[in-house]
Amino acid sequence: MKTAYRAMPIGEAVLRELRDADDARRACVPYTDEEGGAPLRCCLRTSAAGERIALVAYAPLRRWAAATGADPGAYDEQGPVFVHAVECGGPAGSGAGSGPGAGGCPFARPGVLRTLRRYDARGHILGGRVLALGEDADGDVGRALDEAFADPGTALVHVRAAEFGCFQFEVRRP
Repeated sequence: MKTAYRAMPIGEAVLRELRDADDARRACVPYTDEEGGAPLRCCLRTSAAGERIALVAYAPLRRWAAATGADPGAYDEQGPVFVHAVECGGPAGSGAGSGPGAGGCPFARPGVLRTLRRYDARGHILGGRVLALGEDADGDVGRALDEAFADPGTALVHVRAAEFGCFQFEVRRP
């Protein structure tokens, strides 16, 4: 792996909006996670049993496009993500997130499938890759990100769970 990448959690300002009404304009409905294990996009860790969380609709590309002036057109989509029901302070440590080469890849473990979708500066999909994570899950994701960012047209990459297509985290060009 050539570069250390930083997985970006959903930012606090966006989380405040999502905890009011999500990107599908539905009210946030917090609940107590009795089992734990939900992938929390606010702090990039899994939930613990008993934590208050919410499942909200999130449109990561739409929000990135609004901030950059891009027009993703038909590539705009929204999907479900888990977040803490109240502010949590973000990822442990510096709050800057974690990622391959920087302390571990969120939600990566041997045996899971991930999809990496590459987007250009317009917000259009450049390509994608399904990745089966092996024993070196962090390294596998890091090498796939190296490959994605080797294309100078790649502006950002969305990492998703392949099984359900759920957004895991975003990585922007280093």
